[in-house]
Amino acid sequence: MISFLLNNEITHIDQTKADLTLLEYLRDQQKLTGTKEGCASGDCGACTVVLAEVVNHGKNTNDSLEYRAINSCVTFLSALHGKQLISVEHLSEQKKLHPVQQSLVEHHGSQCGFCTPGFIMSMFALYQSPTQPDREGVIQALSGNLCRCTGYRPIIDATLKACENKIVDKFQKVEPETINRLKDITKQNISTSNLIVPTSREALASARATYPDANVFAGSTDLALQVTQQLKTYEKLIALSAVPELNELTENEHGLLIGAALPLGKLESKLLQHFPQLSELLWRFAATPIRNQASLGGNVANASPIGDMPPALLALNAKIHIDDGAQKRIIPASEFFLDYRKTALKPSQWIEAIFIPFTAQNNYVRAYKVSKRYEDDISAVCAVFNAEIIDGKVHSINNGVGGVAAIPASVTALSEALNGELWSSKKTFETGNEILKQAFSPLDDVRASKSYRIAMLCNLWKRFWLETNQSTQKIETRIVHIPSATSEMPDA
Repeated sequence: MISFLLNNEITHIDQTKADLTLLEYLRDQQKLTGTKEGCASGDCGACTVVLAEVVNHGKNTNDSLEYRAINSCVTFLSALHGKQLISVEHLSEQKKLHPVQQSLVEHHGSQCGFCTPGFIMSMFALYQSPTQPDREGVIQALSGNLCRCTGYRPIIDATLKACENKIVDKFQKVEPETINRLKDITKQNISTSNLIVPTSREALASARATYPDANVFAGSTDLALQVTQQLKTYEKLIALSAVPELNELTENEHGLLIGAALPLGKLESKLLQHFPQLSELLWRFAATPIRNQASLGGNVANASPIGDMPPALLALNAKIHIDDGAQKRIIPASEFFLDYRKTALKPSQWIEAIFIPFTAQNNYVRAYKVSKRYEDDISAVCAVFNAEIIDGKVHSINNGVGGVAAIPASVTALSEALNGELWSSKKTFETGNEILKQAFSPLDDVRASKSYRIAMLCNLWKRFWLETNQSTQKIETRIVHIPSATSEMPDA
């Protein structure tokens, strides 16, 4: 049984299709049609709703609710258990608009109305945030919502004004009661006949053994696309989101251990605290509602050659923790990707966590993403370089590249050839450039040609070499959108 609060009403789902999306559930079964279907791929935000869940802050601190905007079109029902689901119909109180709705009216956010509910829900999630957002924070919060009817300025202004003048709304008034109700719900078992939601490592192993052909998923933002875009159906699915070990984030003196099912939105703060070089790479990975569901483990497990995070994991010498319920093992990220969409995972195994070691003081890191759109787009080329330079000489150069091969790949010859060389030497650049030029034979596709990708990879190497030459300390990553293979790249 999947149990949750639909607004303030306890709701139970005993039987459901494994691949029923939250959008379908709201519109077809609950008849809450304010939530719209636009792209059915998590790109436009017309389907945005909000989930509220209990956050435990430890001893001597009261629990609170965390509100997250998500795309209901690519979310399966397993995401609802133990949470409060809020759609646009639930915001008003006795026919009085919620403050974010009223603010949009007052600032003349004129639209046709189709995408307005999605904007409102993203605004509502930000309104419930304990921090006061600035303009950039508002833009980030609205990044998953598109409107083709009018400019964004009045919508941004409306959001800023509402968040600057917060009042206690009906949700905050009953927050203690909501928290207690959600705590009671989470104590209940989760099970349906088609959508299996294990709550322990042992239960997950049993489910994998019982249904060996069932797909597993964490946030469903990738798997759901096969349902909404390719019209595939799945009789059985296994959700990873309720297994505690897969949702933990642990820090020790050596690095971060990130649970495979932990949404990116929940690990952003800690990850960027230690790896600020990945900031724009993470933010450009996808819009806020997708990051609130998508997981690092999912991005690794689907083994896409154009996934944004695997190149970073390769460059940072990450390790993949694998489990099958009986035995655990750890393998380097460099040994995880075997062939196109093929990994070192065996049928009975799953990714438990990803460990990212901290970099040393002498490491210089840059991450670059080249795409046709600056935000929310697939990489044509993604390159991450991590050079350890001691006394001006190369000690090692770890790297990860996406978009140029069948798998996310590293060019080990780069470090082998340049080890011990003077970093600032033009010869160092030229040797690396020749190695990268010969390292891959990319395909031509709609995103970029083979020659463009090779030229771009070499240009990114040139940028890395030039920028690092100008740095005397660990440097901040810049992620750039380069419109052509030769633009913005100064001569060596």
